[in-house]
Amino acid sequence: MTTNEGRKRSQDQDQLKAGVRGPTLRQDYEFFEKMSHFVHEEIPERVVHARGYSAHGEFECYQSMKHVTKAGFLQEAGKKTPLTVRFSTVQGPKGSYDTARDLRCQGVKLYTEDGNLDLTTIAMPVLINNDAMKFPDAMHAFQSKQDDDIPTATGAHDRFWDYVANNPEALHMVQWIMSDRGILRSYRMMESWSINTYLFVNDQGKATFMRYVWKPVLGVHSLLQDEALTIGGLDPDFHRRDLREAIDHGAYPEYELGVQLIPMEDEFKYDFDVLDPAKFWPEELVPVQIIGKMTLNRNIDNYFTESEQVAFNPANVVPGIDFSNDPVLQGRLMAYRDAQQHRLGSANYDELPINRPVCPFHNNQRRGYMRQRIDVDQVNYHQNSLANNTPYTTSPEEGGYEHYPKKVEGHVIRARSESFKDYFSQPRIFWNSMTPVERQHTIEAFSYQLGRVKSKSVRQQNVNLLVNVDKEMACIIADNIGVDRPSGSHVPLSTSYPSLSQANTPRNAKTQKVGVLIGNGFNGKEVTNVLNYLQQCVVFVEVISETLGTVTGADGTEIKVDKTFLTTSPYLLDSLYVVGGQSKNETKFHQDITDFVNTAYKHYKPIGVATNAQSFFQKAAEGVVFAEANPDFEEKFVAAIGQQRFWDRK
Repeated sequence: MTTNEGRKRSQDQDQLKAGVRGPTLRQDYEFFEKMSHFVHEEIPERVVHARGYSAHGEFECYQSMKHVTKAGFLQEAGKKTPLTVRFSTVQGPKGSYDTARDLRCQGVKLYTEDGNLDLTTIAMPVLINNDAMKFPDAMHAFQSKQDDDIPTATGAHDRFWDYVANNPEALHMVQWIMSDRGILRSYRMMESWSINTYLFVNDQGKATFMRYVWKPVLGVHSLLQDEALTIGGLDPDFHRRDLREAIDHGAYPEYELGVQLIPMEDEFKYDFDVLDPAKFWPEELVPVQIIGKMTLNRNIDNYFTESEQVAFNPANVVPGIDFSNDPVLQGRLMAYRDAQQHRLGSANYDELPINRPVCPFHNNQRRGYMRQRIDVDQVNYHQNSLANNTPYTTSPEEGGYEHYPKKVEGHVIRARSESFKDYFSQPRIFWNSMTPVERQHTIEAFSYQLGRVKSKSVRQQNVNLLVNVDKEMACIIADNIGVDRPSGSHVPLSTSYPSLSQANTPRNAKTQKVGVLIGNGFNGKEVTNVLNYLQQCVVFVEVISETLGTVTGADGTEIKVDKTFLTTSPYLLDSLYVVGGQSKNETKFHQDITDFVNTAYKHYKPIGVATNAQSFFQKAAEGVVFAEANPDFEEKFVAAIGQQRFWDRK
């Protein structure tokens, strides 16, 4: 292996650092060559995160955090800051589908009074690698093959799983992607973590290690694997449509911002390395402090200018936030601006309206492609007398940015801390924390993905790796994919954390989509009461019948039809309200209702049954609510909708 200039490389796993736990060095041209080439590989869409969607909103601070940070937007309760957000998948191109099993990301750009702050997060608390030098390799393995550009938007192929088997640090994040977290129900129900370790710095110059997390108010909810695959064909825009429709309905997505804080003196207190982005900080050990809320209250007006051209960079911080020696964060600080400048065609990309700060900005940078500001001054250099030395620098006391003076020492070396190399303890803890249903879904995901791998050797290597997480899981997967059961056993850990399981997430009927299966001759009073109650509870309703137009009840009540059985699917609905009635083609009408009911039932979704629709059900079951002789039907049905899945259903 050589550089592009032919120099033989002695190591290709780690950036050049000042000691194994030190910051990376600017002289590391080998890293810059590798990363710069990677971020320039695609023209013009993003090399990763190509498929995404955006919205606008605001952040409201809950409490002053001045005791740990001087960041202006966190100084007083009630302070509001405008923002824009972009959600995205990783693997697929712009034309891929939303519901692929994938890592998802959330970039938030806050337009603060001290300049732009970019909070970049992913829908897992761990990353696939723990040094940025390896990121191009992970993504090359994840993405489609070079010869045929297949497969799109999936890691279910030989090259990706070959990478996982031969880079065990990747297993932890892959396990999260194989869990229900990898196929989320909605961007509105996505929890996301910074992964990287930052520093909060207060006005006394005291620093604190910090990671942040966005927690959706609606809770964290997911699709089942076959639902995600089917929806990918039925509605490739499922997540972006869902986000846009919710905002249009005034059901604004909300996410509370939490921070985890570790004093600098406690850096070595835990059995995980606080600088390792491939490890999570357990909430039970490092509590999450909720400090504010983001509300998305406005849809974008133009996809290209507000989503395609928005550019995020973790180096965009404000006074009071600084960087740790996290080796992935250190690499990202170099890579992102280079990537954005290449993709958007100019160093002036930050002058685009979506990227421009709302506070005044002044410097001596001029010219370049797509320069937007018309500069009328004649002096564009620092330390001048002709313009009274303007623009001038600002002292830290007056708000100028100052880096935390952390101590750095060590030999210049390509290596990583030995404490990063515990690859299996946290994956074991994550497994221990899952419910039986979540474990079954994870086994199915591994079996599906590895079952599509052609190389028996790669399948075997992965099973041999998975045994370190759980032997029973690895043996079941081995049987499913036709390889030998692995020898050895999992790491001997029984620790579990409730915060890692989605079973403990908030549940709410709000914004769940209910399909109303209805024909003519329905009970007008009963159905109207139910629909009105659903609307009061902010449950989204979609009326479905044989044809578009209206359906008419026995008492003359008319209800507008939104979709037909042909133009929608039970996979696109969270629950059903089965009303029934008459239709021109009774046989087809009843068959369509039966198909919708069977699909919803086998996916454990709640079903409400109107008085005249009991013929579609032979017996009672978990999550099926009958209106017959049930004066509290509306309340019980909404409660069932809030439960969302009934895993005990037979």
